[in-house]
Amino acid sequence: MIIDTHAHLYAEEFQHDIDEVIERARAEGVDRVLLPNIDVNSIGPLKGLVSSYPDYCVPMMGLHPCSVSTDYKSQLSIIEKELDANEYIAVGEIGIDLYWDKTTLAIQKEAFIVQCQWAIDRKLPIAIHARDSTDILIEILQKEVKGELTGVFHCFGGDIYQAKAIEELGFYLGIGGVVTFKNTNLREVLAKISPERLIVETDAPYLAPVPYRGKRNESSYLKQVIGTLAEVYSLTPTDISAITTANALKLFKI
Repeated sequence: MIIDTHAHLYAEEFQHDIDEVIERARAEGVDRVLLPNIDVNSIGPLKGLVSSYPDYCVPMMGLHPCSVSTDYKSQLSIIEKELDANEYIAVGEIGIDLYWDKTTLAIQKEAFIVQCQWAIDRKLPIAIHARDSTDILIEILQKEVKGELTGVFHCFGGDIYQAKAIEELGFYLGIGGVVTFKNTNLREVLAKISPERLIVETDAPYLAPVPYRGKRNESSYLKQVIGTLAEVYSLTPTDISAITTANALKLFKI
């Protein structure tokens, strides 16, 4: 059993062949795919895919930091109502992204803290997007978020100090295609972290692993990530699948 803990299979990139994409994922042993939301506009496609595959696609609900703009409060209002109207396993994808736009840091931070409080109030985990912002998010979680909270730093690619800090917070590291790239030190970082703190993901359609780098990513490619982690820990792919699946089941309570 393998769980892809972060994929956007409802995205436009999959609209013409989603049935085949899911069929290939099943054939590679991927038993479930967790779907984080992006913004108000993605709620419909996300729910539509979950309706088509209710036992396979499992939704989260949240406002992605790249969608935080001047209308973020109205978006948050709609998304919170949706969170309460239907069953969601996590608040996500939320966080801070300073790669594309640093000028919105203040409102990204506010939106993140608001959504963290949603998760605390509803006893849900969070799925964090942390691009060029890992240290800021760790500090917010350490100092500004009040209450019991857990979750995952999705698409982790940081250093050992960040990994240890995330571990101390009780959060997991979401590991995807980046771990297979030649120009990364992520494998060396993870070698110093217990696999008990890892879950695996694709972030499809983005960040396809080697040898598919540069192409559309999909859940069936998760085997490449698992294979690389098996090499890092000198374990079998079956072992890595079992460990990371158990971690995902524990975190998301699915």
